[in-house]
Amino acid sequence: MNEPSKRSTVYFEPEVHQALRLKAAHTHRSVSDLVNEAVRSTMYEDQQDLAAYADRVSEPTLSYEELLNDLKEHGKL
Repeated sequence: MNEPSKRSTVYFEPEVHQALRLKAAHTHRSVSDLVNEAVRSTMYEDQQDLAAYADRVSEPTLSYEELLNDLKEHGKL
């Protein structure tokens, strides 16, 4: 069985709120639907970023100074 939706108060800038309401009306969706989709999308991107970080955590790192020296050495600066 699905849990009932949870209620929350979100404060939007007036222009963002107006755009969100217009999009909801234009797409025949609710503001809640659009906000839930945007939040899910952001969390999915976060999950992808964390996975990419985990894949690369064992890679060697360079300091900023080392990077600049390497770029200079290879004629990039």
